[in-house]
Amino acid sequence: MTMLRLQHILSNEIAKRAFLSRPPEPPAEVLLNSPTESLFVGTTKVFKVPFTWTFANLTNPHIAVVGITGAGKSYFVKTLLIRASYVWGTNAIIIDWAGEYRPWVKQSGGIVVSLAKGDYLNIMDLSGMKPLDRAKQIINSLDILTDIGAYPEQRRLTQEAIEQAYVNFGFIISEKAPEGKDAPTLKDVINLLEEKLQDGTYEYPAELENTIYRLRQFAREGQDYFARKSSIDLGKLAESGLVSIDLSGLPSEEFRGLAALFILQTLKERMRAEGFQETKGLKTFVVLDEAWKVASDDKSDAITIVREGRKYQFGLIVASQNPTDINEAIFSNVGTNFMLRIKFEKFMNYLQGSLNFSDFIRSEISKFGVGQAAVEMAFQTAIKFPETFVLEKIHGEEPLYVYTIDMTDVLMQSELAAGVVQKDFQFEKEELKSRFIEFNIPAEGIDELFKKMESQGRYMKMMDFIAQLKGNSVSNSTIASFLKSLSLDDVLITRIISKS
Repeated sequence: MTMLRLQHILSNEIAKRAFLSRPPEPPAEVLLNSPTESLFVGTTKVFKVPFTWTFANLTNPHIAVVGITGAGKSYFVKTLLIRASYVWGTNAIIIDWAGEYRPWVKQSGGIVVSLAKGDYLNIMDLSGMKPLDRAKQIINSLDILTDIGAYPEQRRLTQEAIEQAYVNFGFIISEKAPEGKDAPTLKDVINLLEEKLQDGTYEYPAELENTIYRLRQFAREGQDYFARKSSIDLGKLAESGLVSIDLSGLPSEEFRGLAALFILQTLKERMRAEGFQETKGLKTFVVLDEAWKVASDDKSDAITIVREGRKYQFGLIVASQNPTDINEAIFSNVGTNFMLRIKFEKFMNYLQGSLNFSDFIRSEISKFGVGQAAVEMAFQTAIKFPETFVLEKIHGEEPLYVYTIDMTDVLMQSELAAGVVQKDFQFEKEELKSRFIEFNIPAEGIDELFKKMESQGRYMKMMDFIAQLKGNSVSNSTIASFLKSLSLDDVLITRIISKS
């Protein structure tokens, strides 16, 4: 008589048997690389395999990081930059939109450049380029940031004046600029246009006046951050280790966008000029965090870096809470995508449609806590294993302390049941601290908030949190701005402040 033997087998043991199930993760030989040639990120969720990132077998070294506020994006980026510095000696240029990285870069011994707070960039600097090429780049930036493309005559007048300013300063328009020669500024361009207007012979004076007005917004006294001689050398900064270029002091998105585009243009030209060098790893990482205007436009040099960076050992890291803010040419071509917690269904639909991951991965992403991530990698050759897998948690250089602000005391039962509003916000400590600094919460108030939250297990109800802010003389307008940065709608913000 045949006997049937029953045996308890763990699900992960079953998953290892390829004849029963396709493995849910790439094999260990793909995930675990030489520690001298790769960067440790964390362990996989299913088989607990250490994952070390390298671009050696990927299509390129570029990375996209997406996730809601507080999901751990900046914590991951900081971890990656520090480890790239240790392993490969990689430099990092962070185009820091909100000043979020400034305290960390200072603490890490890096360099902080603060535009509008003592540092200037002349956007007409040539960095060895041909003046004609730089003139086209400046016009391209204005196309991205303003509506000048809808006014061809103003566009033509601007480009002609820029080219003439270079000629007046002794440059040959179609030849590479000599090193060390001072370039004109936007003020010189505006002077040429004003002289043309005063001459009185131009047949469309209104077009000329509007052209002058358009440029003058970047050259007014006290806001001439890009119309004075540069106080920094981007070429040297690209070789200076860890660098944050803080744009938070600039007065508008247009100013921040103009600075970011000029930095990308200059780094791209430097990348091309240096060419390929036989060294391991990457020479430079360029970081764009929440720079939606720069990362979304087809004409941005971020796209050029994505297309050409590998052969020059340049890597681009683009981070955003909204994946649709990242241009499809960037998002669909980066070698690695890190997906942290995603809140909105439309964003999840976009990611799943673009990257074609399974419903299992989608379900995991929706349940992520701070520091958990799904990874999608684009390999150079055809593979027989999944390109997307789940990390248990990103392991950073410092412990990942998570601080939670609980929204359940301000949400209605209908909102809680429908799940239309996020029930809580979780932050890594340095990210939360940076947000407090960004909204000018006084240092003593920050210390008191952290002390209170730590006494409650790094947790606080929203109304208690608001009470702590008000107790430290934080205004309603500042509180509203802080809540707005969490993507809360105006009705809910009004309810919270009224309730307080």
